[in-house]
Amino acid sequence: MRQIRIPLERDAQGNDITPDLETFIRQGSVRRRKPVPGDESNRDIQDVGMVSDLNMTAEEMGRIKRNHWLVRDMKRNFVNQLNNPDKMSPTLYLSIEEMEYEGKLLLWVYVPPTSVVEKCSGRIFDRNEDGDMDITESPIQLQNMYNRKSTTYAEHKIFPYVTEDNLKMELMDKVRNLAKSKKADHRWLGYSDKEIMISAGLWEKDFSSGFEGYNLAAVLLFGKDEVIRSCCPGYVTDAIYRVENLDRYDDMIKVSTNLIEAYEILMGYIAKHTSDKFFLINNVNTSVRDLLAREIIGNILVHRDYASAYPAKVIIEKDWLRTENWCIPRKHGNLMSDEFTPYPKNPLIYNFFANIGRTDTIGSGVKNLYKYTPIYSDGGKPELFEDDVFKISIPLNVEAANEVKEKNKLSEREKVIFDMIKKNNTLSVEEVMAELSISRATVFRDYAKIRKITGAVYDKKTGEWKC
Repeated sequence: MRQIRIPLERDAQGNDITPDLETFIRQGSVRRRKPVPGDESNRDIQDVGMVSDLNMTAEEMGRIKRNHWLVRDMKRNFVNQLNNPDKMSPTLYLSIEEMEYEGKLLLWVYVPPTSVVEKCSGRIFDRNEDGDMDITESPIQLQNMYNRKSTTYAEHKIFPYVTEDNLKMELMDKVRNLAKSKKADHRWLGYSDKEIMISAGLWEKDFSSGFEGYNLAAVLLFGKDEVIRSCCPGYVTDAIYRVENLDRYDDMIKVSTNLIEAYEILMGYIAKHTSDKFFLINNVNTSVRDLLAREIIGNILVHRDYASAYPAKVIIEKDWLRTENWCIPRKHGNLMSDEFTPYPKNPLIYNFFANIGRTDTIGSGVKNLYKYTPIYSDGGKPELFEDDVFKISIPLNVEAANEVKEKNKLSEREKVIFDMIKKNNTLSVEEVMAELSISRATVFRDYAKIRKITGAVYDKKTGEWKC
């Protein structure tokens, strides 16, 4: 029995314009294309041609229709949840595929390993046998998870079909000149293009899978724009100048070209929108602005997590220069120069930039920011905050420097609370409320500021403060 369903159609005036059977088979309708050979064998009669040669009862046809819409809703809801930052942070891009197994429809999703720790509804879970364990409040298990994931670097992903034709190999002359400027007898000067790529780890073999070829680091450093867009679709850096139009911006560019040229574009953007100040450093007239820009741009290009689609940002305001980039955090909170323990987020890209003089010793960037920011801004200090999003804020003038000083001061009441914490590391909220006659909400606000400014940490598990 041949079954044909023709969808009801009406024009703008509400008139019935549903085609008859012969017209529908010949040319289809506004809502559905005409049936073509092969549609008859497809049980998905709701989606293709509305025609089926299968013998079905009305009940069977209804079941197929319900299954079709059920699967469609499941796929849509799945994708919506992955792109909801309140549900998944950072948001995920995963493809869901349909496949048939033993006469049943399966929805299949491949979740690749990444260096990112995902949060589900603000909680972090770890798989243990057949259960998902909530480890959000367990510092040791969280650290173990970050340690496990730190071995998975997105930059090592191999693209076996990327060839030299997909890369801007003409940049090699610039690379050799930069390497020579860094070191007159640099070993790369005597290497061929391919030997440089191999020496830098940009061509490699994965001994677990057998794949070999150019990796993501090579694509990001040398790739043509369309190749980068295909291999790393989330890579982009937004450069924003916002002084007059505070609601939007006065000038903006999106940089999605290779990292070698992106570095120059972003350095030029900062030079365009900030004042240059020269100071004598070791008896040499030095552009402190360029030194700061070098560290800032180097950080967002070298140490960002390219597995995330979160766009990096360079934001220039009247009094501030700020940056944001997704990263793999090792601690959460402010970074101080004397307690900073450096580690490379993308070792291959970092080593390449170090070889051409665009980065220095790992960890030197933070020290340089703390060294040169006070010189540039008449006493101001940089603010570096590490979390899933790594943020840097550089004051550009004395007004911003004073703002930082005021913001980083404890009020008299906060000083009293901090003294109480130092005397009693098990100090409770109720004790503070009783001593100072303030509300619980006020205590929590003061606690938050004390933690931010002093670096004090409260361990919820033991109920103790560590100062």
